[in-house]
Amino acid sequence: MEYKNRDGEIVKEETRGEKVASFLYGTKLGRLMIKPLISPGLQRFLGAILDSRISVGLAVPYKNMHHIDMDLYKSKFYSSFNSFFTREIKPEMRPIDGEMASIVAPCDGKASVYTITEDLCLQIKNSTYSIERLLKSKELAEKYRNGVALVVRLTGADYHHYCYVADGKKGKNHYLHGVFHALVPVVREQVPVYQENAREFCRIRTYYFDEIIQMEVGAMLVGKINNIEEGVKEVQKGQEKGYFSYGGSTVVVLFKEGAVDLDRDLIENTQEGIETVIKMGERIGYRKMLDESKRFFSL
Repeated sequence: MEYKNRDGEIVKEETRGEKVASFLYGTKLGRLMIKPLISPGLQRFLGAILDSRISVGLAVPYKNMHHIDMDLYKSKFYSSFNSFFTREIKPEMRPIDGEMASIVAPCDGKASVYTITEDLCLQIKNSTYSIERLLKSKELAEKYRNGVALVVRLTGADYHHYCYVADGKKGKNHYLHGVFHALVPVVREQVPVYQENAREFCRIRTYYFDEIIQMEVGAMLVGKINNIEEGVKEVQKGQEKGYFSYGGSTVVVLFKEGAVDLDRDLIENTQEGIETVIKMGERIGYRKMLDESKRFFSL
């Protein structure tokens, strides 16, 4: 796969899941195997295996396959594959942009941005979503009409922790049940799948960007969303929101109309049909209005 980095350079990354997905979705035998593979019982079993000590031997091959630089991460003894997969990065490796009116990237990944129109359909983890379907709420979706949707897709080499994109006050978490499916490009091109993914979101009343929605989407088999804060709480830009256990993952952020100006490279790359490589904590947009008296709310 080819992407662009923030300097506008083309970067390539081998997507290891393409061959597996090509078999599962592109052959008769593979399609027959999909249903048992996504059964809840098998998901729980595989999740338990990856949480156990017997899985720790998978960590080194995975690191080598995805060319992961372990010098970026805190020193730690890994007791299982998932403890390796959810490893913490050194804070200095992901500095948080300190500009008052900036929006920061929620996570490492490949980003695309879209204007939220009535007919917008987002391709997220091999499923097609309108904003209404994504949120399972027509009333809530209507509040974001003509706004902006940021979609960040994580791959195996990415750091799988995510943070809040702005200062504000979060509401309670909403969990939406679904069926886990992995997303790789070959799937989208060959076999459309219309099942929904498990996902979790909260609404955040931010100081300078009005209300936003920040959502995490799970993946096939053992992809799991682990959010730290469940209830209402004041949060800060760059504060850890949670992390994904093993499995492909996606973060979605929704902004209301006129609330944010996302950086031009993200917009232009999306228009060209190419994703932009971003890193958690870096600036991806801003709010022009900085008048303290015009905050959307104050504590």
